[in-house]
Amino acid sequence: MKVILLSDIKNVGKKDDILNANDGYARNFLFPKKLAVEATPDNLKKLNEKKASEAHKKELDKQKAKEIAEVINKLELKLKVKAGENGKIFGGITAKEISEELKKQNNIDVDKKKVILAETIKTLGRFSVDIKLYEGITAKLTIDIKGE
Repeated sequence: MKVILLSDIKNVGKKDDILNANDGYARNFLFPKKLAVEATPDNLKKLNEKKASEAHKKELDKQKAKEIAEVINKLELKLKVKAGENGKIFGGITAKEISEELKKQNNIDVDKKKVILAETIKTLGRFSVDIKLYEGITAKLTIDIKGE
């Protein structure tokens, strides 16, 4: 019997997979626990519509990420921090601070986990930071750090 899985089942398959299951397994285990539905033409049509909708949403997200990347590539984020005489910053600039300043100065909301920073910035100057916006889409943000 062909069934459509409604959730991931270990050693069986992933959600939305179509697979052949034994009649007894399907009727006595999968259907009562609402882990699967029978692969009727109507259910297959719903599954295809759902997959098309998800693909469209992914495409829109990717397009939006490309637009944000273009904006970020042209930006220069200016930060003023307290620093010692030798140009060392008290504390340091973290991914969280970069994310917050980007939101405050340019109204671009980027999760701090997407800001790729090898280590905390601890000196004054200009730096280039990668921001991963989507699969395969990375923007380069220029940061100018000056002392107060």
